Amino acid sequence: MLEENQESPNEVMCSCSGTTRGMIQDMVRQGKDLDAISRYSGALTGCGGCEWDIGELVKALMAEWPPAPDQTE
Repeated sequence: MLEENQESPNEVMCSCSGTTRGMIQDMVRQGKDLDAISRYSGALTGCGGCEWDIGELVKALMAEWPPAPDQTE
């Protein structure tokens, strides 16, 4: 995959569930953590091949967009 395409919101991060980068970004903005993202999207519940990539993305996004204190799942 080309480097420029890796930042696309349409990039599929979890092939098993079809979860995209944009979906994960939206969920982090809503205040969801990795467990909530997994429960909501089905990501991280199949083969496990996406675990590292999604974990790193969520960690980076949470550092960039810390959840608001009043937001819940």
